[in-house]
Amino acid sequence: MNLNQVTVTMPDLDEGWRFYCALGLVPIVDARPNYVRFICPDGDSTFSLHKGEAAGNGTTIYFECDDVDTQYENLVAAGITFSSPPQDQSWLWREAELFDPGGNRILLYFAGQNRINPPWRIRPSNP
Repeated sequence: MNLNQVTVTMPDLDEGWRFYCALGLVPIVDARPNYVRFICPDGDSTFSLHKGEAAGNGTTIYFECDDVDTQYENLVAAGITFSSPPQDQSWLWREAELFDPGGNRILLYFAGQNRINPPWRIRPSNP
């Protein structure tokens, strides 16, 4: 099984469109006023916005970047506001936090091998 797409709720799709384009996502479907879809600039995962009022509510979106600090600097220069700059976390990821116009929490991060192989990864036991 492979994760193909994540869809989040966004009250204003025009505002969401501008925000995610500024983050570097590439639009591939424009069915406004109800739906838009993007492809991530690296890989082939897609990300969608669906019009609705119940945005946020605990949603966190993780976008992995090879260089979080450079991505952060470029986005700040483009006018994107972050709630925290890149920081090393105790779980061995480097993360910068921001929120989209719908209130969804976004983390730009780099984890490298620690994304799926952290030192504390559960190892299969032999029966």
